[in-house]
Amino acid sequence: MTNSAQKRALRNYRSRLKKRGITRFEVLGLVSDRDLIRTLARRLAEGGPDARPMRATLSRAMIPDSPQSGGILQALRRSPLARSNLDLKRLGDRGRSIDL
Repeated sequence: MTNSAQKRALRNYRSRLKKRGITRFEVLGLVSDRDLIRTLARRLAEGGPDARPMRATLSRAMIPDSPQSGGILQALRRSPLARSNLDLKRLGDRGRSIDL
């Protein structure tokens, strides 16, 4: 686009979008999902009566609930090694001595 009028028109268009709170972004997806993603983005951007429940449903489906603390500890307790009574004590020796 070497034409300054085209550049100015594009800059003005993007400025109007920004004022409406809309931004451009790129996503990667399957070709078969293109129309679905575009329709979804259009509906959410329009902000009609369907937008709020649609956004809430998608948020619940896509974003997991707040992470609970202690998840690693619970996984270790479920491990078969948790009940194997392993002796994991270390010896108290200081190792070998070396000259540096």
